[in-house]
Amino acid sequence: MIDAVATDSSSTPSNDKQRRVRRTRMTGAERRQQLLEIGRTLFATKGFEGTSVEEIAAKAGVSKPVVYEHFGGKEGLYAVVVDREMRRLLDMVTGSLTAGHPRELCEQAAFALLDYIEEYTDGFRILVRDSPIPQSTGSFASLISDIATQVEDILGREFRNRGFDSKLAPLYAQALVGMVALTGQWWLDVRRPKKAEVAAHLVNLAWHGLDGLEQKPRLIGHRKN
Repeated sequence: MIDAVATDSSSTPSNDKQRRVRRTRMTGAERRQQLLEIGRTLFATKGFEGTSVEEIAAKAGVSKPVVYEHFGGKEGLYAVVVDREMRRLLDMVTGSLTAGHPRELCEQAAFALLDYIEEYTDGFRILVRDSPIPQSTGSFASLISDIATQVEDILGREFRNRGFDSKLAPLYAQALVGMVALTGQWWLDVRRPKKAEVAAHLVNLAWHGLDGLEQKPRLIGHRKN
């Protein structure tokens, strides 16, 4: 869809060109992206219930039917926003797992989630809210479970190498990923201590357990911030 050009009906032929008020032309794809960004910001700050189609349309400078044309309503827009954020987070976490050493893999997973919170704060705020409508990609809990499945494979190999029962790998994977996710929700607002320090403490607890905690946890990977 190409946005229409609005003109001043009171203008005369002689000054019509000077007084014409033009709206920014957008292709259908550009308008859809604009509505997604506006919706993402509003859903993050006001939640689903606190956001209206009227406000979305007003901020985009369009009429309400334009929102319905692209998404079928507020529910459709919200669903697309959530699906995109869940895929982004999952891709960031799974794509980060490149190291060979299990401890550095834990560091990479922790950094990936904290990176997402830092870079896509609005998206994370939307994800951790209770969704009012079903999502094609599931809930935040199911997303965390998907990430845990990736970690489960790594833990399973490490358990077997150390003579542990590999059947327990899913339990430990859920515990580790859940710990990082909940810590991330807390860090979302406080942002203290710094990201690298949070990652170091998370891995310290995961790697050593409470009984073997290092007094000054360190990172062994190349990332320091």
